[in-house]
Amino acid sequence: MRLTHRISSALLGLAVATGAMTTAAGAAQAATPAAAVERPLANAPSVAGSAAYLMDARSGEVHFSKEADLRRPVASLTKAMTAYTVLEQAKPTDKVTITAEDVEYGSQGGASVAHLRAGDTLTVENLLYGLMLPSGADAAHALARAYGPGVPGFVAEMNDTARKLGMTDTVYVNADGMPYQGGGHSTARDQATLAKATLDDPTLKKITSTRYHAVESTSEHGSYAWKNTNRLLAAPGALGVKTGYTRDAGYTLAFAGERDGNRLVGVILGETDSGRRFQTAQALLDWGHAGNR
Repeated sequence: MRLTHRISSALLGLAVATGAMTTAAGAAQAATPAAAVERPLANAPSVAGSAAYLMDARSGEVHFSKEADLRRPVASLTKAMTAYTVLEQAKPTDKVTITAEDVEYGSQGGASVAHLRAGDTLTVENLLYGLMLPSGADAAHALARAYGPGVPGFVAEMNDTARKLGMTDTVYVNADGMPYQGGGHSTARDQATLAKATLDDPTLKKITSTRYHAVESTSEHGSYAWKNTNRLLAAPGALGVKTGYTRDAGYTLAFAGERDGNRLVGVILGETDSGRRFQTAQALLDWGHAGNR
């Protein structure tokens, strides 16, 4: 009887444990957000890039998702995090003096630059224009150096900021996205989160949505003129956010558009054709604003 009782108790315990596991698995599966499941959309625009994502900035509703959690280098989309991290601790009116180290860093490896001059003292706001419009690696280095303090310390702050924003699949290794030290990685979903946060900041929204910016010379600095690399800004309602390119990352784009008070934010990664990323982004915005999903 004791043996039979023990066997029955063991079988009952196993059944209870199995049922609990099944219930827990079912609950976990039910808790998975619908946005995490990619569904083919018959009428969606064709996207040639390796990954893409389009969401409603207010509700977070996902309109389009292709390999949204695929880890990839994102090139100069990194600079959006640089700008966002700077403004967590600096005021736009604060000033930074450009060093020879900043200029030298920007000139290596074929990086895009803002053509900053050593000895010039510029406001943080103007340096952010130099960072985001012509994608200046020299501006990225100057800001990271000043507000780390030191570039390594600043990169650590970028990664802390990414965690606070919920960007769980993102690692930054520098402030400009060039392939130094491996270049880091992120995902289309994470970069869309960053793009939304960038546009939620009034200063960054203004900067990233500006097509041209000129800085007149003063006793503290020479004159500068910068043009935004984002060709989408010619379209009505287009906002920032950032373009990028390296050989490993391909052509990348964080973009947004606003119509009738509705803002959509998107990301394209791993595109092989520079012009096509803008065409695809515009097609996604048109499609999303038309209510397709």
